[in-house]
Amino acid sequence: MGFLPCSGAPLLFMFPNFLPPSATNLTESTSIALIQSIERIAIPTPLSYDAIATTYVNQGSGSTPLLLIHGFDSSILEFRRLLPLLAAQRETWMVDLLGFGFTQRIPGIKFSTTDIKTHLYHFWQTLINQRVILVGASMGGAAAIDFTLTYPEVVKKLVLIDSAGFTGSSPLGRFMFPPLDYLATEFLRNAKVRQSISRAAYKDKSFASEDALLCAALHLEMPDWHKGLIAFTKSGGYQPFKLKQLENIAQPTLILWGDNDKILGIKDAPKFHKAIPHSELFWVENSGHIPHLEKPQITAEKILNF
Repeated sequence: MGFLPCSGAPLLFMFPNFLPPSATNLTESTSIALIQSIERIAIPTPLSYDAIATTYVNQGSGSTPLLLIHGFDSSILEFRRLLPLLAAQRETWMVDLLGFGFTQRIPGIKFSTTDIKTHLYHFWQTLINQRVILVGASMGGAAAIDFTLTYPEVVKKLVLIDSAGFTGSSPLGRFMFPPLDYLATEFLRNAKVRQSISRAAYKDKSFASEDALLCAALHLEMPDWHKGLIAFTKSGGYQPFKLKQLENIAQPTLILWGDNDKILGIKDAPKFHKAIPHSELFWVENSGHIPHLEKPQITAEKILNF
C-alpha cells in the first residue's frame, strides 16, 4: 500500500501501491474513497500464458449484483460518485477492461473487442459467477451490448448510459501506424486536450475540475498505456451494431441519456430504444455525456429502481 496525504491535514490515507504516485493529488472525497477501495487480482484467461492483473472494486450487498463498465480511455474512477449510491442498496462491482484503466497490459495480446469480452467473462467467472445487471457507459455500453449478445446467460438486465454502438470506431484509427500511432496517443495524453474533452462531456463546465482531470488521466501513467490504446484502435474497436443484433437482446434494458450530450449527441438514444425490444428510455435532464458524474443521484435512482 501507499500513502495518500490530504492537503492541509495531518491524516494519511492508504492507497494501493500499484497505482501511480500522482494519486496523492486527488482531492475530492469520492475520488479518495474509491482509490482506497481498488483491488487487483490475477485473472487466468486463454489470452495469455500469464494471468492478467485486473483492477476492480466490490462494495455493498444484495441479490443480483451490478457490474459497471467504464468508457473509452477511462477507468473505474469514472464511477466514483455513482458507486456509494449504488452500493448503499445493492452489491456493486466495477472492473477496468482489458487494455484500459489500471488493468495490466500484457505484451502479445491484441486488445480487440473479442479479447475484452473474453477477459471480462473470466473476471466474472472468477469473482462473481452469478447473473448480473450489466451497466455500460459510453464505449462501455458497446462492450456491455457485445458481452450480452455473447453471454446472454450471464446478464439478467442491461443498463446503457449514453452508449456507443450506433457509431463507428475511434477517429484515432486512421493515425494508428508508426510513427503517427505514438504521436496520436501523445496528443490524447496532452493535458489541454483532455481538459477540452472533459469540458465537452459536461453540460455544467464547473464539473471539469482539477480532480476530475486527474481522475480521467491517472491511468495514463500505467505501463504500456499507449501500446494498449494503439492495439485496441488498430483492431477496429467497437463497430456499429446491426439492427438484427440489437433486436436479439432479450434482457430488459434501461437506456439513460443526458439531454445535452455533446460527445455522442442525442439521436442514438431513441434508435436504441426502438431497436432493443424490452427497453425503456429515460432522459437525464440538464446533463451532458456522463450523467453518472454530473447527475449521480438521479442516475443511481433510476438504476436501483429498474
